[in-house]
Amino acid sequence: MAEPLLRVENLVKHFPVKGGFFSREVDHVRAVDGVSLHIDAGETLGLVGESGCGKSTSGRCILRLIEPTSGEVWFEGKNVTAMQADALRLVRRDMQIIFQDPYASLNPRMTVGAIVGEALTIHALADTAKAYDDRVVDLLETVGLHADHRLRYPHEFSGGQRQRIGIARALAVSPKLIICDEPVSALDVSVQAQVINLLEDLQQKFNLTYLFVAHDLSVVEHISTRVAVMYLGRIVEIASARDLYTAPKHPYTEALLSAVPIPDPKVKRKRIVLEGDVPNPIKPPAGCHFHPRCPRAEERCKSEAPLLREIAPGRVSACHFSA
Repeated sequence: MAEPLLRVENLVKHFPVKGGFFSREVDHVRAVDGVSLHIDAGETLGLVGESGCGKSTSGRCILRLIEPTSGEVWFEGKNVTAMQADALRLVRRDMQIIFQDPYASLNPRMTVGAIVGEALTIHALADTAKAYDDRVVDLLETVGLHADHRLRYPHEFSGGQRQRIGIARALAVSPKLIICDEPVSALDVSVQAQVINLLEDLQQKFNLTYLFVAHDLSVVEHISTRVAVMYLGRIVEIASARDLYTAPKHPYTEALLSAVPIPDPKVKRKRIVLEGDVPNPIKPPAGCHFHPRCPRAEERCKSEAPLLREIAPGRVSACHFSA
């Protein structure tokens, strides 16, 4: 089989917890606790889970916007986690990110043209002022904005328009992989659909690969080729979007899907209500992290952590009882 575009192996990110009179490290928040996944060129991998499970941290560690504690990230056969600054800058041209908050991710003191064109200057992709201006105009029109918008400032735009500016900025360096960090969660539902359709059109036009981070499973279903489900810093299930939504294998995935509303009033779905709250990531439960809330949990789950194993071709699950 061909080498995947992106391969993540046992990625770990622990944030220190400081306390006491001298603010010493007393513990760690286990935000990402051994994540392994791969993404093939041209596909979209959805990464879903509850807030605080480590989805966004995983995406930022892949780009090394946050330095991982351990693990490896391989992009086009190159070990990104071992790269020095100069080599990493070259790889950054092929790996970009769209941030969650369209209001906080744009510099209010820069014009839209300067925001979108900043990467062109950093990577020396425009030889002349005309080439720079033409490229900025082309990027804005590609995402559905007008040429004269480059002269305005971010506060003059709506949330959906700001997110389009963020998408144009990510496209400026012609990347191969874009990490979409909950790009529609701050937008109205009608605007969400427009942005999702735009991302799908851009993927076909430029042969892009997406890691699409979200907590809304109904959004992920429409854009994803495969879906990875994350719980308390760990991947618990990966499957094709069709298989995962029609026949989930992990009990946590089943609970998440049971909460997704179905527009057809004739179709009834049994609601699975999980007891308790998400455990503290500073001191996660022993064994399977999900066992305190799992309706299927047995004694074995309290002491033995399930491995993420293949239960069918192209499908993996971290549950002792998945088959």
